Amino acid sequence: MKAMLLDRVTSVATDDAPLRAAEIPKPVPADKEILIAVSTCGVCHTELDEIEGRTTPASLPVVPGHEVVGYIESIGQSVRRFRPGDRVGVGWIHSSDGSDDENLSPAFRATGRDVNGGYAEFMTVGEDYAYPIPDIFSDEEAAPLLCAGAIGYRALRLCELKNGDRLGLTGFGGSAHLVLQLARHLYPDSPVYVFARDAASRQFAAELGADWTGPTDARAPNVCHAIIDTTPAWTPIVSALSNLAPGGRLMINAIRKEDSDKSILERLSYQKHLWMEREIKSVANICSRDIAEFLPIAAAIPIRPDVSLYTLEDANQALISLKRESVRGAKVLLVGKT
Repeated sequence: MKAMLLDRVTSVATDDAPLRAAEIPKPVPADKEILIAVSTCGVCHTELDEIEGRTTPASLPVVPGHEVVGYIESIGQSVRRFRPGDRVGVGWIHSSDGSDDENLSPAFRATGRDVNGGYAEFMTVGEDYAYPIPDIFSDEEAAPLLCAGAIGYRALRLCELKNGDRLGLTGFGGSAHLVLQLARHLYPDSPVYVFARDAASRQFAAELGADWTGPTDARAPNVCHAIIDTTPAWTPIVSALSNLAPGGRLMINAIRKEDSDKSILERLSYQKHLWMEREIKSVANICSRDIAEFLPIAAAIPIRPDVSLYTLEDANQALISLKRESVRGAKVLLVGKT
C-alpha cells in the first residue's frame, strides 16, 4: 500500500521533504481490531513535533497521522461494534488502559507516533478506539474533528466555564477555529476574545463570531475567566496570563512547546501573572470519552471545519505550509476514495 513515512528526525523549517513516499505491507487486523481503508487524514501540528524530535516516535520508520476517517475493510475476531463498510474515525489515542485517566496512563499509545497512522491507504486500530462519524459531515470535514476538535472540546471542558464567563483563545488555527464554534453553542452568553499574531487569522475569527480580536500581546477589553492556548510558542503564555482574571485558568493545549522564544519566560512576574490564584493547566493527550462525546455535539451545532485539501503525495507540502505560513483552519490529506 502507499504510505508517507517518517524515518528520521529533521527540521521542517529547512527540510522540504521530511516524509518519504513508500510502498509498505498492508496491515492485517488482529483480534478485536478493525482494518480501515483510509479516506482522509488531517494534518496536525503534533506531526511537526514528531518530525522535529519534540515527541519522538518509539521507533522509526513510522506512518504519521492521527485525524483519520475511513471505511472498514475487514474485521478481526471478536469485533462486535462494527461491520465492513462502516465509516469510522480514529484520533490521537490508539489504545490505552480504558480508565478515566487513560490519557495519563503509561499504557497510552498514540496513533501515528507509537503505531502507524493515517498517512497511508490502510491502518488498523482496536474497535474500542474507533468512532462512528455522524452523517452530516463529509470525510474531509470529519478529519479535523478527530483531534483538533475533540482535544479542543477537552480543553474547553477543563476550563470549567459558566455561561457568561469570558473565554480567550490565543492562536487561531485548526483547533481554535472549532473551539470558537463549540463555545458559541455551549456558552451562548460568553464573550469570546481571540488573540492571533496575523491579521488574516484575526479576520477569520471575526467572521466566525469572535466578540473581539487582537494581536498576541494585546490587552482584551476585559480580563478572561479562562484562556485556551493552542500555539507552539511561549510568548502567548505570558501575554495570556496578563489577560487572565483573578482565579482564572490558562489551559495550554499543546503536546510540546518549541524553544525559539523560551527566553520570554524571564519576563514572568509572580505578582502580575500568577498571583491571585490564577491557574495554569496543561491538556495531556485525549481520552476515548472526549471523541465519543464531542462528535454528536459537533453534529448538533453543526460545526463546520474550514479545510484546505492536499493529496497523500503532497503531505510534505501540507506540513511545510503548516510550519512556515499563516494557517487558516485545518489541512486535510485526501488518501482514498470518499
